[in-house]
Amino acid sequence: MRRGGHEGTSERLVNRTVERYGVWLRSTVVLLCGALGLVWADAADVPLALALLTPAVLACGVRLWALRRPLPLPLALLWTLDAAVVLLMGLSQPVLDGEGGNAMVEVAVGISVIAFQFEWATRPVAGAALAGAGVVACVLGDVLSSSEHDLDVVPLVRMLIQVSLSRAGYLIVRARARAADRSAAVRAALRREADVAAARRATEREYLATLHDTASATLLMVSQGDSRDWSWLPPRARQDLEALSAMPGFETGSVDLAALLGCVPEGEGQARVRLTTHIEGPLTMPSGPGLAIFNGVREAVTNVSRHAGVREAELRAWREEGNGVVVELSDAGRGFDPDSVPVRRRGISGSIIGRMRAVEGTASITSRPGAGTRVRWRWHDRGGVPQAHDQDRVPQAHDRGGVAQAHDHGRVPLAGDGAGQVTEVRGPAAGQAAEVPGPAAGQAAEVPGPAAGQAAEVRGPAARTRAEHTAAVRFIRGQLLIGAQLVALLICLVWQFTISLRRLVAHQDVYHPAWPQTAAFVCLVAVAAAGGASLLRGRRIPPGVRGWCLGSVLAVSAVSAYTLPPHHATGPADWAFGVVGWHALFLLADLRVRWYAAFLGAHIGINAAAVVGHGAPAAAEAAVLGIATVGSCGLQFAIGALMTHLLRDTAPAAGSAAAREEELRTRERIHEHLQSDHKERYRALTATTVPLLVGLGHGVLSPHDEEVRLRCGVEGARMRRLFAEGDAVADPLLNELRACVEVAEHQGVTVSLAVRGQPGEVPVEIRRELIDPVAVTLGRTRSAARVTVVWTPGAVRVSAVGVDCADDCTEAAAVPAQRRAADPQVSVVRTRRGESMWAEASWSRPASPEVALP
Repeated sequence: MRRGGHEGTSERLVNRTVERYGVWLRSTVVLLCGALGLVWADAADVPLALALLTPAVLACGVRLWALRRPLPLPLALLWTLDAAVVLLMGLSQPVLDGEGGNAMVEVAVGISVIAFQFEWATRPVAGAALAGAGVVACVLGDVLSSSEHDLDVVPLVRMLIQVSLSRAGYLIVRARARAADRSAAVRAALRREADVAAARRATEREYLATLHDTASATLLMVSQGDSRDWSWLPPRARQDLEALSAMPGFETGSVDLAALLGCVPEGEGQARVRLTTHIEGPLTMPSGPGLAIFNGVREAVTNVSRHAGVREAELRAWREEGNGVVVELSDAGRGFDPDSVPVRRRGISGSIIGRMRAVEGTASITSRPGAGTRVRWRWHDRGGVPQAHDQDRVPQAHDRGGVAQAHDHGRVPLAGDGAGQVTEVRGPAAGQAAEVPGPAAGQAAEVPGPAAGQAAEVRGPAARTRAEHTAAVRFIRGQLLIGAQLVALLICLVWQFTISLRRLVAHQDVYHPAWPQTAAFVCLVAVAAAGGASLLRGRRIPPGVRGWCLGSVLAVSAVSAYTLPPHHATGPADWAFGVVGWHALFLLADLRVRWYAAFLGAHIGINAAAVVGHGAPAAAEAAVLGIATVGSCGLQFAIGALMTHLLRDTAPAAGSAAAREEELRTRERIHEHLQSDHKERYRALTATTVPLLVGLGHGVLSPHDEEVRLRCGVEGARMRRLFAEGDAVADPLLNELRACVEVAEHQGVTVSLAVRGQPGEVPVEIRRELIDPVAVTLGRTRSAARVTVVWTPGAVRVSAVGVDCADDCTEAAAVPAQRRAADPQVSVVRTRRGESMWAEASWSRPASPEVALP
């Protein structure tokens, strides 16, 4: 597609291809005709012929050399060289003399002016001027070689028709290439937006999983105040802060998963889990999947500490055949039943399953009550080469005894070490989150990747890229094929109804009988109509129609050749010889060039057999027949080869180049959006979460302080509401409210929730404004609270009443400016009576446009 005057990929490659073919075609014809002319010239005229033809051949050689190694030659000089070629060839006509010399020069100049339209396709004025130079060359040759100095206008008219058809043919093919570029650009833009959206969603999932595993868990544990020994808190808070400030994404480097698994924290004190490891290393793999497995294992170990009821677990890792990696964590704890777990908890679904989905791996969890739990991660490098590893290596068990044998220099602080968090798993219902309290608390539940309830193979980006590239090549090839066939059909019709029709009408008295020639002409018209009917509808010619048309064209060739009087083959009376090949070209353009070559061979063989059947031609006559054959069939074959090259080589090259350009654009857009999203997320945490982590990490804030614990509870509730935003539920507002309610209930608050009215749609920005005051009230309530949602046709109100509410609730309820929707329709009212706090947020829904009744 042309953007601001720039060529699209397909158009650019089409221009380069036709330019190269034009130079090669013209140079080959000039060299061949020049050599034949020297052979036919009289001995006395050879020096003068050499003086004229040698510079022409050298000029062609310069153009050929420039194709391989571009020379710093100005365009004016190149144009002068091209003009000199046709002028020198025209001036050689009186030197070579004779019918053979005239035919040779006419063929060389005629094909040259056709090739000029390809060589100078992007500069039509230069191509038209060179066509004018060819006309001047023919005029000079005819005038100087004729004893009466008369001018034969028929070759000139034929040359002008050929030039016009060449230009028109190029314009048609270029139009199809531009159409392919425009369509490909539209589709690429859609794919790019989809890829960017997918990357942003994947990064958002990773970000939320990291936030859940780090800051959310830390703040909730502080808010619950259930630890007597807080020595683990400062380093944990500093690590959480570092994890939040790191750009979440999928790195392209490599890591040794075996070394990473040596860094899995076991916890401290009574929460410590003693790991027995059996790791077959090294396990080198891309860092994205490696970090996903590491963080998942870290989360699973934390869940063993919190939910399994045991303090021992076994960690195994090995490489399987096909360059795959498997990691397994098992314990002999109490197990769990996933059906009994609330739907809003996402430790497993986000921290384990979600991470593996994002890197195109799978994670499965097998558990049942009383039988322990096994978590297995599996990742396979679909595009890599299996790496050899020591098959005789014996797994070594390392009883770490509470001391993490970590390679500290390779430690990745993407998730905080220490106490555990609440976790969850995707349930069987598509689009809904079903949570379980950790990998060591439920039943045998296989939790595969993308499809709920069953393992699903996810097509990787490499396979998708190959499929998209194949589709792009197929589309570009289809567009160029339609253009090529339309060009051949145009040449058929113009040639047949101008040059061929004039010859047929002018030589009716030559044919014996005349009616077969006329019938053959009508048959070719029927062939063009039958094939063109499909092309003009944008369809491929049906095989049956193609076969009938090809047989008819060969029959026309035979009828014309065998009903033509002797010594008229390829002459002015032979109207069919030069047009039959064009009909076959538009019929065979979608096949390989060898099929077209076979047809031309059959066509030439039929006409040669007819000529020989009337008697062996003389040497001069044979030479003229050969030159005429080269001039017509040779040009047709060259155009057929050009079409094949466009379809077989240029289309894949255009598809590859477009794919590379689009990949760069997509990467730039993804990088730009991810950077922006990351900055926005960090900015949203700056006023609330970050100050808490900084204070806890440096000892400024104490977890023994009730006010600090209340602030942590409020931020924990806000994060839980944020996690619930991505759930596919019928009532997102109620789902996010329940997430906040659940946090309060974990802190010992009794909460009642009531909903009135018919739920409706609320934008996510408005939901944040409506729920935040409720989250603050619940987070600072010590004993009991009541939450009410009231839906009316014109508004929605969310209110919360907290009993025994801590002081400074109003101040704590201030929402950071970065989180405000700034919607004048959202209003918040807070009232305090003694130790009770009432907060209400309301939003006036925009009225639906009413349809006026007649």
